Amino acid sequence: MQIQAPKGTKDVLPQDSYKWQYVEGKIRELCRLYGISEIRTPVIEHTELFLRGVGDTTDIVQKEMYTFKDKGDRSITLKPEGTAGVVRAFLENRLFNETMPQKMFYLNAPVFRYEKPQAGRLREHHQFGVEIFGAASYETDAELMLLALNLLKELGLEDLELKINSIGCEKCRKEYNKALYDYLKGHIDSMCRTCQGRFERNPMRIIDCKEEHCKEICKGAPRTIDFLCDDCRAHFEGLKRCLDACGVKYEVDTDIVRGLDYYTRTVFEIVSNNVGAQGTVCGGGRYNNLVEELGGQPLPAVGFGLGLERLLLVMENTKAIFPDPPRIKVCFAAVGDEPKLRAFSLVQQLRENGVSAEFDHMDRSMKAQFKYANKLEAEYTVVIGEDELRDGSAKVKNMADGIETMVMLDEIVDFFTE
Repeated sequence: MQIQAPKGTKDVLPQDSYKWQYVEGKIRELCRLYGISEIRTPVIEHTELFLRGVGDTTDIVQKEMYTFKDKGDRSITLKPEGTAGVVRAFLENRLFNETMPQKMFYLNAPVFRYEKPQAGRLREHHQFGVEIFGAASYETDAELMLLALNLLKELGLEDLELKINSIGCEKCRKEYNKALYDYLKGHIDSMCRTCQGRFERNPMRIIDCKEEHCKEICKGAPRTIDFLCDDCRAHFEGLKRCLDACGVKYEVDTDIVRGLDYYTRTVFEIVSNNVGAQGTVCGGGRYNNLVEELGGQPLPAVGFGLGLERLLLVMENTKAIFPDPPRIKVCFAAVGDEPKLRAFSLVQQLRENGVSAEFDHMDRSMKAQFKYANKLEAEYTVVIGEDELRDGSAKVKNMADGIETMVMLDEIVDFFTE
């Protein structure tokens, strides 16, 4: 029986990987402009990190984590999201002693969630995320949104909506949770089992439920922005002023609470209408309590995450323009032991001088080697046979216009590097 990839995983094949590299290059350049440095954290973490950080009433912890015992009987979890691991690294490596704010990004980081595979959302997918520690200002929230929007526009996406909300802090959340509890208690018997279990411990998680009946119940629920304290309201109004000042269109969407318990105040999503039913391309917000929750001193923070598979799907659905895949500059065609040896040597010299070059490793006929060069879409072919070797020259053919040029073998490298 042929072995297949596990359900919910996907290979990135050589003919597609250049698209990923293109997107990653844009991300790295944009982060450089914003003064954001890269961080890389392990794929596995201790399960406790996500129980404490993400929240044990969230869908991720209750339904989606890949958790196992290692040989030391320790509970280990494949990373289901990026932020908690970055906060752990921030604390463990004492980055709080560095100059604030600390701005960092992770890229192509594998994330694992056991859920039903859907368009752009796999059980193993890859994320780009940004985390900023130490800055409490609403300008920081706005800067992150602008970074995400700028990236998506740079990649050719236009049909996007920025949706924002504020879910308050622990101070105003108490009043909101009380009002939400009073509203939901009349519907408790008709809610799904998961929401029934959340009702007493964390009623706000019910708003994030994906069950249609629970979503219908929540349509009439109290709104977080109606319960904001003065500080949270001022923060939210300041955020809107920043976005207005930059000419950014947005919608206040009170249904956004995000699926993780660590969020406070600002939450946001960037939505596309070109990715199917689940249109969120990017989501994030502020998490001012998470550093303290994981053992550090109180420190404000804000961040977002963006799934690369989903981003690439949106780009393809919207006919975004990718650059042409990289082409081989020179392909050598040679027959005979000595001509092949000379061609092999020239290929290595060209590569050492920054010119992409290829050599036939399959002992094809001369005719088949030309077909191979066409398959590679090589810009030039260089023919070396016994006659060329004897004369010390080779025929260089421009594959675009068919023009042939005789070049001395000793001058081949100079010909292409010049």
